[in-house]
Amino acid sequence: MSTRVAFLQGNEACAFGALYAGCRFFAGYPITPSTEVAEAMARELPKIGGAFIQMEDEIAAMAAVIGASLTGAKSLTATSGPGFSLKQENIGYACIAEIPCVIINVMRGGPSTGMPTGPSQSDVMQAKWGTHGDHPAICLVPASVQELFTETVRAFNLSEKYRTPVTVMPDEIVGHMRERIVFPEPGELEVVNRTSPLVRPQDYKPYDTSFGDIPPLAAFGSGYRFHVTGLNKAQDGFPTTRAELVQAEEERHIRKIENAIDDIVTYEDYLLDDAEVVVVAFGSISRSARHAVNEARNNGIKAGLFRIITFWPFPERQIRALAQYCKTIIVPEMNLGMTIHEVRRCAEGRVPVSGIFRVDGEPISPREIFARIQEVR
Repeated sequence: MSTRVAFLQGNEACAFGALYAGCRFFAGYPITPSTEVAEAMARELPKIGGAFIQMEDEIAAMAAVIGASLTGAKSLTATSGPGFSLKQENIGYACIAEIPCVIINVMRGGPSTGMPTGPSQSDVMQAKWGTHGDHPAICLVPASVQELFTETVRAFNLSEKYRTPVTVMPDEIVGHMRERIVFPEPGELEVVNRTSPLVRPQDYKPYDTSFGDIPPLAAFGSGYRFHVTGLNKAQDGFPTTRAELVQAEEERHIRKIENAIDDIVTYEDYLLDDAEVVVVAFGSISRSARHAVNEARNNGIKAGLFRIITFWPFPERQIRALAQYCKTIIVPEMNLGMTIHEVRRCAEGRVPVSGIFRVDGEPISPREIFARIQEVR
């Protein structure tokens, strides 16, 4: 069988990754720089019996995704910063109701309308703290077109497995760049489907924790009838204000992700075995960082790269370990200092942590990172 190879834009690869994972529903609203995801899904979904709908706004799009997921369909929406802000209330609803879905947020400059065509990495905190209340967050930050395909597949797997929304957040550069991509054969990448109930419809409870922290999820229209609400609830899905039930529910939501850290958190380490200067980066800037690290090595400087792939949950244990043996850490990012606070928290004062920040619509170059490496070595 011949290998299928294509020259694709990142946003297009994201759409094909969703289809590979079994996505059959897309609801969205056009917004730069993510619109190509919607365009590709509008073209491809009807070919395989899926459904595409352009909603009247981002809030409605997120609501439609939640509804489609409850019928058993793997569901996707795509947006950028302003739209991501509008989706937050319904993302919170999906968190508390434990509804699997995937949100693509191609990051651009902000706040507000900001710089629609310029790259940014300034939504990473919003991915965890954007909606109110205590809730888990899974956020993936791919760095290449190929990885945007595979990480979208993984986003659906994590969403289905842990009954939670998952955000994929490429920056505009990754979303719009074009690269060679090799399409995996069917079955080559793992595809996870949600666990369906084995009990009779009359015995089903949508939040029955006797099955563990992640209860099976029935599909509306399959003979199972159950209540879904954004309120705190008992195992039957109906609202409750009983303190012990509310406490247990909120703690379970966090616990189901924290207990799966090893399954969820992914990263790449590059030349870290003897590194004295470690660059921590993600997305397109990690590509600049790799070039700078290579340049440093060519100049006799022991530099290495830690590339974040799963931003939330944050790779705390790995960053803490780096701080035990390196001499300094550099954090380049296209914002005014978000990731650096998490890195400093994990480093716990063991080593100096400095940042390189840009929000002017231009990427951080290898030259800038190499200059900082020379400065702090």
